[in-house]
Amino acid sequence: MTTATATPEAQDKEKLVAESQFLQELVRQIRAQDHYGVYRSWADHLVLSPFVVTKEKKREISVDGDVDPATQLRILSFYRAIAACIEKENGQLCQVVVDLSHEGFGWVLVWSGRLLLLNKTLRDAQRFGYASLEKLAQQGDKLTKSGIEMAKKFPEVADY
Repeated sequence: MTTATATPEAQDKEKLVAESQFLQELVRQIRAQDHYGVYRSWADHLVLSPFVVTKEKKREISVDGDVDPATQLRILSFYRAIAACIEKENGQLCQVVVDLSHEGFGWVLVWSGRLLLLNKTLRDAQRFGYASLEKLAQQGDKLTKSGIEMAKKFPEVADY
């Protein structure tokens, strides 16, 4: 998307993505799973648009049904982006595992060596998303920072 034809709102979103290391990594994670190249020509903020779920949209999403595969992939991509950002910061390989029931309950673990860097409980996974790209970036940065601090606090365990 060229800036000459982009709306001011789209330009602001692209600027936010360009300034956020986490959002850039999240875009890379999504595109890595795009086997058919659908997102190849999309602007970064459009690739991230499924992560923006307003309160009104969340109310419309039923938690009675199963978690759809697209939502499962969004959750996995989100936490893989966090792990990749932690890896870049401390140079240690991080792994991610998501255990999610069909009802939308579960947990996510991010670890390095023998050290658990992040442990999150998931509820109502059918409604996974954030109110805005800014909130998405803030949450990703917060969880990444938390994981980096843990790795720095116990480097001998993460090196194992």
